[in-house]
Amino acid sequence: MGRFTAEALGDYCAGPNHVLPTSSKARYSSPLGVYDFQKRSSLINCSAVGAQNLGKIASVLARGESLTAHARSAEFRI
Repeated sequence: MGRFTAEALGDYCAGPNHVLPTSSKARYSSPLGVYDFQKRSSLINCSAVGAQNLGKIASVLARGESLTAHARSAEFRI
């Protein structure tokens, strides 16, 4: 939420994660449970000062994965 909250902050720094297990990773992921049938949402709101601090971290991590668009989205808000 908000103009300082880049997608990359959620991916790398703020806690919520939208990555799901794929391919063979399902072999060692958690079994189906009660929480799999509940809808959960996460909201992130980052201030300008927070974007200054977290944006640098998110940028380094995104570039380490060769995700330049993610890196740029964080850098744009610094």
